[in-house]
Amino acid sequence: MGKRAAFRLAPVLRVRQAAERAASLAHVEAEGAARAAQRRAEELAGELPTRAVTGSHSAQSFLAAMVASQAAAADVSAARSTAQASAEHAELLRARWTAAAQETKAMEKLRDRHELALRHAEDAAETRSVDDLVTGRYSARTGSDPQERGEEEAWRG
Repeated sequence: MGKRAAFRLAPVLRVRQAAERAASLAHVEAEGAARAAQRRAEELAGELPTRAVTGSHSAQSFLAAMVASQAAAADVSAARSTAQASAEHAELLRARWTAAAQETKAMEKLRDRHELALRHAEDAAETRSVDDLVTGRYSARTGSDPQERGEEEAWRG
């Protein structure tokens, strides 16, 4: 048995695996950020009813309370928009992770096919050497060459 042929795409496979890991980590971080943004939006929305103006107040305090209420509502709206954008970003990163995983899987299949081809080549070489040994022993026992007996010589590629 000779030296095994190296899988020439091994560096590419390592790069694909690293890219898949990086995409996975980016997705996990984006998911965490999206959940945090959603929690923040829910917290702000939960605080909004406590800002309601109650009782009899002066016109100035009523106006100030209404402005503060509108600002709080704007904050809730902005927080919800941020949460939505974070969720969309996380979904984009999930799609990139999926694509990276598919590329890695394809490269791993190529590597497996390469290893299978090498095993088949080694098995074929071993079979040829066993055939040569058997033919040599038969020729030595009978004292004749296969060509002398009118047999064809086996083709070897």
